[in-house]
Amino acid sequence: MATQRSPKLDKKQVVETALRLLNEVGLDGLTLRAIAKELNVQAPALYWHFKNKQALLDEMATEMYRRMTEGARLAPGASWQERLLDASRALRTALLGYRDGAKVFSGSRFTGTEHAVQMEASLRSLTEAGFDLPQAVRATSTAYFFTLGFVTEEQGVEPLPGERREGYDVEERAARMADFPLAAAAGAAIFQNYAEGFEEGLRLVIAGIEARYGIK
Repeated sequence: MATQRSPKLDKKQVVETALRLLNEVGLDGLTLRAIAKELNVQAPALYWHFKNKQALLDEMATEMYRRMTEGARLAPGASWQERLLDASRALRTALLGYRDGAKVFSGSRFTGTEHAVQMEASLRSLTEAGFDLPQAVRATSTAYFFTLGFVTEEQGVEPLPGERREGYDVEERAARMADFPLAAAAGAAIFQNYAEGFEEGLRLVIAGIEARYGIK
């Protein structure tokens, strides 16, 4: 007997449900079975749209990107530095909107070509400023990887804004590491004030790109 496709379930509905459920259960708890239960269908119904969890994560990351760039505009004549700063800030804000957002995004493959619009504009901005294409790719990918890595660590401590995991008390850490005074004091800078730390780290990345390639 042939299996019939559910007429009531579409890919967009599955992805929207998965993103909503992600904030409740996190990436580890986000299973196709859990999503199917939320949609009140049997798990095999989801396989019409996604052959496995990674395929779903790819589409979730793509939808996150669509939402991030919807209506986004950059002032004409923005410098390459401004483009990298704005893109990195926007990505961090988008990832922080979802529990484990950086883990979902990391390693996922975009299913559409929407990202090519911003990518083309960023690479064009850098090549017009004097970078060759390999340098432009390295510059943009370095800022991108920094952002993903930073937010992954940030969400390891604060899964959602205003929520903090147990075990990351800075004063308790400092007391436990009292024999290592510099490392103990560093905890205040590592595990607090993430917005400030991100901005400073991003500025270091930009300054490093300028220094490495000699392009202001």
